[in-house]
Amino acid sequence: MPGAIAIIVVLLVFPVIAIMGSVTIAALLGHLLNRDGEQRNEGSELLDTNY
Repeated sequence: MPGAIAIIVVLLVFPVIAIMGSVTIAALLGHLLNRDGEQRNEGSELLDTNY
């Protein structure tokens, strides 16, 4: 019986952990790529049009 409860808990918790990990990686990657783009194109008048 404890094994079945452990399996149910893992099945409920693992998707949440996987989604939160993916969200964290996507946010970090987006931040780093945005900063890289700003540094590479420093001084360009097109940066003023970006939101």
